[in-house]
Amino acid sequence: MCGRFAVTTDPALLAEKIKAIDEATAAPADNSTGPNYNVAPTTTIATVVKRHSEPDDESTRRVRLMRWGLLPPWTKAVDGGGPDTKGPLLINARSDKVTSSPAFRSSAKSKRCLVPMDGWYEWKGQKGAKTPFYMHAGDGEPLFMAGLWSTWRPKDAPKDAPPLLSCTIITTDAAGPLADIHDRMPLTVSDADWDRWLDPDAPIDEGLLRGHGDLDRIEIREVSRLVNSIRNNGPELIEPAEPQPEQATLL
Repeated sequence: MCGRFAVTTDPALLAEKIKAIDEATAAPADNSTGPNYNVAPTTTIATVVKRHSEPDDESTRRVRLMRWGLLPPWTKAVDGGGPDTKGPLLINARSDKVTSSPAFRSSAKSKRCLVPMDGWYEWKGQKGAKTPFYMHAGDGEPLFMAGLWSTWRPKDAPKDAPPLLSCTIITTDAAGPLADIHDRMPLTVSDADWDRWLDPDAPIDEGLLRGHGDLDRIEIREVSRLVNSIRNNGPELIEPAEPQPEQATLL
């Protein structure tokens, strides 16, 4: 699974780097897009999509802000007009279920996205004594994870009201050394396959759902248990864990 990750690239710089239109900078100012070393569910994050400006033009890459935790279109509204979030947080979607699950199959047809990140965290061990690990690209460049996105509006909202955009990260079976940490991992997409994954006019590529994209770029390191609390957020979270002092033995 992927329940916590780190991202430090500014959306505007990301858009420039991947030749995308920056739609994140113009978003409401209360959406923080600064470095976040402890991204948790429901956080607003930067994503990459491909959309048309006009029905007949060529689709283009865009960087958009979305809520992490996909809201299906049928999600009910609560008093005040916001979505009812009492149900399970759809932060992850299994790669083998995205085309059949009622929550994801509509998005899988034409609303696929990429979620850029520096790396993600997983925990290994028994409950109460789990050790956190950080999976990241050894070359220091962002990883791009396959995702799905959706739009949501209250039923009585005006047609011109801006929708709430939300997304989920697709996971697959962990491979190689990653399987020793956790049995699931985010589905990485290599840059050569970005446009094929994002294309809103083409059906989902089943081959990409079965692949492991940038698996060969990923490295693993043990990190501090500071990451266990979402109140902690700084570069120290991704630093290698300090070795524990050896305990003295009684003779």
